[in-house]
Amino acid sequence: MPATRTPTQLTAVAARPLVSVVVPCLDEAAVIGETHRRLTAVLRGLPECEHEVVYVDDGSRDATWDRLTALAAADPRVRLVRLTRNFGHQPAVLAGLREASGDAVITIDADLQDPPGLIADMVERWRAGWPVVSARRTGRQGESRFKTGTAHVFYRLLAAVADHPVNLDTGDFRLLDREVVRTLTLLPESELYLRGAVCWAGFPETSLEYGRLPRPAGRTKYTLRKMAGLSRRGLLACSSAPARVPGAVGLAWLGGTALTSAVLRRPLPPAAWAFGGQAVLLGVLGEYLLLIHREVRGRPPYVVHQRWASGVPAPAELVAADVTASPEAWATGSVR
Repeated sequence: MPATRTPTQLTAVAARPLVSVVVPCLDEAAVIGETHRRLTAVLRGLPECEHEVVYVDDGSRDATWDRLTALAAADPRVRLVRLTRNFGHQPAVLAGLREASGDAVITIDADLQDPPGLIADMVERWRAGWPVVSARRTGRQGESRFKTGTAHVFYRLLAAVADHPVNLDTGDFRLLDREVVRTLTLLPESELYLRGAVCWAGFPETSLEYGRLPRPAGRTKYTLRKMAGLSRRGLLACSSAPARVPGAVGLAWLGGTALTSAVLRRPLPPAAWAFGGQAVLLGVLGEYLLLIHREVRGRPPYVVHQRWASGVPAPAELVAADVTASPEAWATGSVR
């Protein structure tokens, strides 16, 4: 559960603070116009706040980019980031966090399953001093029992084995203070699991409860494969428990084999002692070696193809900077 410590305002906020909303998009042409309409309706109603909306096109293959450029041409408070291909939801959110300029940054998906109306309550909590305001799901309409059931089990498994507190039933719909955003975007991990990283950072946090809504249009982009990949990333990023599985399995295997040998009153062949245990051990160690391999390559988690601000494309040299930046530049946060 979120921390219950006294809230602390970390950023010196101007008289009219800027609230940024980061929206990752993948093939959302059918819904993006309605998403923007609802977002701007809420943002315009925020008392004494300026706002901007940063859309990140994560390699869409439909008309999403065309719809976004039309929105940017009509609204100077819309900023666009287009990635060269589909890098995944977490890298897309990270790209938006690095682009956002707000004193507070809100991340929300484009599919309208997370209600934009909750943003006003998030900003109110933030202005009361909370640096992290998360949205906790109490229901998930329009989703299969398999998806809701596996999500329920995963969050509780992760909370049980994680090396730091992890919030239950909380996705990426949350508000982050500028200081929290700065902390997250300076982390050098290329396989960053943002949900876990927010909890790891340890800033005081409060939460709002809501029921997730069904999609008004389009279809989910979170396939079973992507859900499994996100779960794997979260488990390896938040917990060292999988690294301890080999020792536990090895001891259990040896104990079971010894017990069987005692019951049968005869020694078992060497293969009975080694076969299954070795397979499990190598599988778990292989996951960690793969994670290390990805980290030591030093590749950035995404590559920007194009930016738009104030209704016009960004200069080409600004875009190229993301492609040619050294790993050291990414690690120190000198590349946004």
